[in-house]
Amino acid sequence: MKVLDLAFGWLLVMGSLLHGVGSFVAYRDMPVTLLWSLSGTLAGLLLASLNLLRAGRPNDRTLAWVSFVGCLGWMGVAVGFGKVSGNVLDVRALTHAINAVVLAR
Repeated sequence: MKVLDLAFGWLLVMGSLLHGVGSFVAYRDMPVTLLWSLSGTLAGLLLASLNLLRAGRPNDRTLAWVSFVGCLGWMGVAVGFGKVSGNVLDVRALTHAINAVVLAR
């Protein structure tokens, strides 16, 4: 299970970094929207960090609970993004939602 946690933790890192790049490309001329979009990048990176830390500390129940709740929230945000964008099956939303589900287990 540690390998699965590490793999999906790093996938969340990569997805978050790609989100940041996409944010700069899409919202370069809209600083307020860019700021909010980059806050999502930061949230994804922080959640990924928690999960990578959790993979190395399997007996830390507090960390596991914080990570679990964060993953549930991230899954909600990903599905919410899919709904707002008009396509729940959008690959960006699905990728983040699947990462969150796997890491929340």
